[in-house]
Parts: sequence; structure tokens; C-alpha cells
Amino acid sequence: MSDADIGYGAKFGIEDPGTPGTYIDKAEVTRIKPAGFTRDEEDATHLQSPDMMKEFIPALMEATPVEFDINWKPSADDGLLEEFIAAGGNYQITAPNGVRMQFPGFFLSYEPGDLTNGKMTATVTVRPTGLPTLLAAV
Repeated sequence: MSDADIGYGAKFGIEDPGTPGTYIDKAEVTRIKPAGFTRDEEDATHLQSPDMMKEFIPALMEATPVEFDINWKPSADDGLLEEFIAAGGNYQITAPNGVRMQFPGFFLSYEPGDLTNGKMTATVTVRPTGLPTLLAAV
């Protein structure tokens, strides 16, 4: 039997500045793309490289941007817009099994979708500024 699971129950939280370690959900999230990881490489080839083969060494790592979609409800006190203006904070993605990914970062974009006869949506992109940490379920 497979151990596969669905994303139902996942959450995106923003740390409450007044209560460090407490993460608050500020929207109805419909999709989350967690941070991924990439690494640069440096060409270390030299004139004596074995077998005339290029040599590479690992360089700096990067956490890829986090994206999430929400059911958007226009509001004069929009908490996500406030977070965009704040220019940085701590964030948490909670998987359905309770495992958490925490990372510092800042909002790159907050884009409401087109206004149509369908539901209103928005997409948010957050740039991690450090190595995301995976924490066990509590």
C-alpha cells in the first residue's frame, strides 16, 4: 500500500511579531508550493585536470521562492498587504502530517487575480532569505 497523501490540511503561517514562535494563518490558502533548493557550481578545471575532463565544485545554495494562492477577499485591513509592506518576517508551511518548514523571508509579490464571474483569487510569492528548517510534527 502506498504512503502517498494529499495536501488537504496544509497551512501557510506568518509569525506574530508580538509572540515569537506563534504562526498565524491570515488567508484561505488553496495551493502552496514549498521552497525547493538549488546550488551553484564553479568550474575548477585546470591544465592538469585528470583525463581532460572538466572538474566542478559545489558553490552557494539558494532556497527557491515559495508560492501560494488564496481565496481573495478585498479588505481595508488586508493582513497580507501589511506583510508585503513590512518587507520581511518569519514564515511557516505546515504539511498535513504536521511537519513544518520554517524560514525567514520577504514577500516578492502579492497579486490579486482578474475580477470575473468566478471567485476572486490572489497569488503570493515569498523569497526565503536563509536555509529553511524542517521541524517534526508537534
